[in-house]
Amino acid sequence: MNLQAFVLAFIPLFIAVDPIGLLPVFINLTSHLKPAERRAIISQSVLTAFVVAVAFLLVGRWLLNQMRVSIWDFSIAGGLILFILSITDLLTMQKTRRLPVSTIGVVPLGVPLIVGPAVLTTSLLLLHSYGPVLTLASLLLNIGIVWVTFMTAKQVVKVIGEQGAAVISKVSSLLLAAIAVMLIRRGLTELLGGPR
Repeated sequence: MNLQAFVLAFIPLFIAVDPIGLLPVFINLTSHLKPAERRAIISQSVLTAFVVAVAFLLVGRWLLNQMRVSIWDFSIAGGLILFILSITDLLTMQKTRRLPVSTIGVVPLGVPLIVGPAVLTTSLLLLHSYGPVLTLASLLLNIGIVWVTFMTAKQVVKVIGEQGAAVISKVSSLLLAAIAVMLIRRGLTELLGGPR
């Protein structure tokens, strides 16, 4: 395996996945869960992200063409989901189980947060440039980094305290709303063929 090529494939996916940026969102979504539930969510989200990413690499382009759905349609749909989720949290004073525990790992953590339009698009580009081995290896390593980040989230909360976690939760919701708007804007811009 060419180390330089691997690094060049790894870095764009690392930026697209953004494991550090996902940490406050993960804390926000799982702070009300018991440790066992949180571990189950971590496993579910990482497994979902990897399966979706690999499946998209294998059949994504063909499937989208068959369904006449573009990656930017995914961008708009993912943005709408994230926007509703973030606004709900910003307007809620107390934590509520706004999503069933059984689905948090799949949506929104697995998709579209860990693996969203940016990751799927980047993966297809890397597949064309570096081949399946380096692309899959880069995906696996990045998702592994997300797993480590999520597993250490509890220690981070201990360091910053509950009030600090609450502040991060609200700030992350605001950032999540901004990210959602960006996904919707980019999707609409690309679909309408206008300038970015």
